[in-house]
Amino acid sequence: MIQALMLSFQSLSDRRVAVVMVKVVVLTIFTLIVSGIGLWFALQALLSWLSINATGFWSGLLSAAIAALSGILLFRVVAIAMTWVFADDIIDAVEDRHYPSHAAFGKRPSLGAGVQMAVKSIARVVGYNLLALPIYVLLLFTGVGTAIAFLLINALLLGRDLEDMLIARHGAKGAMNRLSRVMLGLFGTAGMMVPLVNLFVPVLATAMAVHLVHSEYSA
Repeated sequence: MIQALMLSFQSLSDRRVAVVMVKVVVLTIFTLIVSGIGLWFALQALLSWLSINATGFWSGLLSAAIAALSGILLFRVVAIAMTWVFADDIIDAVEDRHYPSHAAFGKRPSLGAGVQMAVKSIARVVGYNLLALPIYVLLLFTGVGTAIAFLLINALLLGRDLEDMLIARHGAKGAMNRLSRVMLGLFGTAGMMVPLVNLFVPVLATAMAVHLVHSEYSA
């Protein structure tokens, strides 16, 4: 895992990966700004529909909790969307530089297949997190419970997403062992919860997935 992380940082020196990184950061910021504005209006509409006074203490606390959870989930959705959009470019660059023999046998999935997998991935993220929303709210009073629950649930989802990207290209040879998949998911999800760092995590996590898969298979 440590070696894969170090190699993923080295991949940033690759011009192709660096270009993708810039695209991911710019598009992520733009999407978050637009979505954040829409989220704010949606929250105000929700409070109005529930006839909740937005200036009261409890309504303010509720608003802050909803906004925080929605913001975290929003970034998670945007990040995985950006990952799927640019995943093949990242994988191509990393494999061409570090694993040319594997790159020669990998088959880049079609646009239709990629879009289908991306939609399924986003649906899983939204669906599972909405199902877990009552748990998140209940654990708010523990201080750290919500963050831990969010981390664990989304680590499993992200690890699966990153593995699916490699399986779509290499078949069974793109699979990771369970521990590597979970650890990669934890790294990616934890990184997405850190401001500024979260902008770079989609590219780093995808590069790490490539290194983990090919190092495991080679071993």
